[in-house]
Amino acid sequence: MLKAKDIMSKDVVTLAPDTEIILAAKLLLEKGFNGVPVVDADKKLIGILCQSDLVAQQKKLKLPSVFSILDGFLPFDSLRDFDREMERIAALNVEGAMSRNPISVSADTSIEDVATLMVDKGYHTLPVVEDAKLVGIIGMRDILSTLIGAGSTPNAS
Repeated sequence: MLKAKDIMSKDVVTLAPDTEIILAAKLLLEKGFNGVPVVDADKKLIGILCQSDLVAQQKKLKLPSVFSILDGFLPFDSLRDFDREMERIAALNVEGAMSRNPISVSADTSIEDVATLMVDKGYHTLPVVEDAKLVGIIGMRDILSTLIGAGSTPNAS
């Protein structure tokens, strides 16, 4: 059974949290990446910046619904969510726009489990982490390449 370590890309392009958004967007576009891991100085995974994070910067800001009681305003929605949305829209660097604490897999995770995560959660890119350090990355393209490998056996005719 194939595992993440068998198909992951080991030469991973990463971003630092202080990278400017414009530079990160250019990298994603030029390299055709759906997402890029964000690591600290010790190569510890702290986030992932995806195309969807950058697209989210262009969306309309949804103001929280409030109601008035005794001359005070109480929000229906979480103000913490509103604050995070504001931070993402106004972000000038990767740290402000990235998805924090991304789902990751270990090198020994089965390809079936990786594929299930991607399909069920809508992920296009999954970091591979061992001992809190980034060791690789798996994209949907890596999963698809296993289909080609499995289908390339010679015909028995």
